Amino acid sequence: MPPGTLRFDESTGLAPAIIQDADTGQVLMLGYVNAEAWAKTLQEGRVTFFSRSKNRLWTKGESSGNFLTVVSTHIDCDADTVLIRALPAGPTCHRGTVSCFVQANEAVAPSAPIGFLASLERLIAERHRFPERAPTSYTVSLFNKGIAKIAQKVGEEAVETVIDAVAGSHGTLPGEVADLLYHLLVLLEASGVTTSQVMDVLQERHRLPNTRHLSEL
Repeated sequence: MPPGTLRFDESTGLAPAIIQDADTGQVLMLGYVNAEAWAKTLQEGRVTFFSRSKNRLWTKGESSGNFLTVVSTHIDCDADTVLIRALPAGPTCHRGTVSCFVQANEAVAPSAPIGFLASLERLIAERHRFPERAPTSYTVSLFNKGIAKIAQKVGEEAVETVIDAVAGSHGTLPGEVADLLYHLLVLLEASGVTTSQVMDVLQERHRLPNTRHLSEL
């Protein structure tokens, strides 16, 4: 079997596929693929499973419109499981939740803190592109005021953050940093820049020989 080839179970002809949100890192669902579903996923760039209940190929979102657009695929060390990083077009679970791993007593599925920033960025982008969905939203009001006002708010929050940090106000500093991060995300969206682009710059600087390595920062 060539390296990087997914191996399917000899008895069922299936392999488990873990779906992860490419932006937030959140695990969205677990499904199964056979050789045909796997080939269709790679060819079309949308996740297709083999439905054991329907006994047929099933493209996620074929009825709901909540497709999973493939960003990258990663076969595990035993070549019998695949991780698919994807961008969801809507709720992944049939219950209407973002992830199938949200329980009844949980507001959101477990995810890393950096994943929440990506979720927040996605929400801010939605407010920008579809203001009619939440016309009274504070975020929408910022976009309505224009980029100069948003930039002013970033400056104000940055000053308040610096003041708290210098004063040693540890109790209020997290709140000021949260305000700064939020308004900075709004500014990036208004400027047409994504956090992924910012991360790309940081990663590129990390690789360049004439810049400080992260271990030296």
